[in-house]
Amino acid sequence: MKFFTRAALAAAIVGFAGTAAFAETRVTYKSAKAGSSYYQMAVQIAEAMKAGSDISVTIEESQGSVQNVMEVKARGGDYVFTTPPALVGLAQGGKAMFEGKGDPAFDEIRALFPIPSLTMHFVTRADAGINSFADLEGKTILLGKGSFGAREGEKYLGLFGLEGKVTLAEVELSNAVPALKNGQIDAFVTAGSYPAPNVIEAAASTGVKVLSLSDEQVAETKRARLVIPAGTYAGQDEDIVTTSLPVVAYTTTKMDDDTAYQLTKTYWEGKAAMGEAAPWWNGVDEGLMSNIPGKIHPGAIRYYKEAGMALTDAQM
Repeated sequence: MKFFTRAALAAAIVGFAGTAAFAETRVTYKSAKAGSSYYQMAVQIAEAMKAGSDISVTIEESQGSVQNVMEVKARGGDYVFTTPPALVGLAQGGKAMFEGKGDPAFDEIRALFPIPSLTMHFVTRADAGINSFADLEGKTILLGKGSFGAREGEKYLGLFGLEGKVTLAEVELSNAVPALKNGQIDAFVTAGSYPAPNVIEAAASTGVKVLSLSDEQVAETKRARLVIPAGTYAGQDEDIVTTSLPVVAYTTTKMDDDTAYQLTKTYWEGKAAMGEAAPWWNGVDEGLMSNIPGKIHPGAIRYYKEAGMALTDAQM
């Protein structure tokens, strides 16, 4: 009798362990290159899911947002990825880098939640006498190479009448802070979630002024308007008006509603704690929901309705 009882008990323990293992939901989160701020965000999201749900997140390094979207064609319901919403629209329309590469799977992409945006910073040395974009004429500027910030910065110089009127420094963006400090450059351009680490360093060590755009300039860029609150950087007494490229976490209709609901709920409920560890999360709020132009996953919609967040007809 004792043998039977022990055997039954052992079987029950094994069965319980199997049920617990089965209850864990596994998700793959593909974001950006290792070492980037967006990869660090992925790590934080994985930790938040572990702390607040039964979802286990595996992080995959990515070579970029286009790759993230393209992989939708071969992935299942456990796939979460980040990308600017504009790329989703291009994929679904078979345009630009997706021309000739269209796939019905792109039409099944659904949003979950916004993450920190790529925010443009035009950072000038405080003693350089640069208070507006017009004051950049004749100055030496570091744009960097190949990045979104570099391409966007070059575009803005053209839009604001500065093309050919500034000297572009042949310095890597990673050396922007020391180059600014030693007077090698007067300004640098960087794009990343705010507060940006290199801007924090420059503001603390050198003293900087981050330029604001007028509403007319923002409209010219055709990017989303974003305000960096006063006090974000050392010596910043006023709000900075700039532009941003929204970034959103997506999945597809292959994901079940309960998983999408739990991912979204845990993300928003864990955001405050993530913000204590990394201030860039403090720039994410309900206002960024307007940066999602397309459909949101039904499971995520369930959470947004519970939380009282307003959604547009296009998102439903």
